[in-house]
Amino acid sequence: MTATRDEIFKTLADPTRRAIFERLCREGEKTVSVLTTGAGVSQPVVSKHLASLKRAGLVRDRADGRQTHYSADYAALAPLIDWAHEMTGFWEKKFDALEDLLNRMDQ
Repeated sequence: MTATRDEIFKTLADPTRRAIFERLCREGEKTVSVLTTGAGVSQPVVSKHLASLKRAGLVRDRADGRQTHYSADYAALAPLIDWAHEMTGFWEKKFDALEDLLNRMDQ
């Protein structure tokens, strides 16, 4: 299942979830207990956030004995990257039109 852009934005809107995702991006695969260290929230809270991230497709899990390891799935960010490109194109056109108008006004 591929999450929609809105689902991804909603999931990453929470600062704790975003921090967990960013940490997984920067540091690679981690267990819940490692992610709980320094998170400022309890292990059950981290687990709930990981479940939300997983539902949105932003993280993957891998069982290894009694521990579950989580890693970021960068491909899930594709809808946000596409959106950013769309917005960049939109604003570039608007600024070009404004520049043209200002140039015409100067003449």
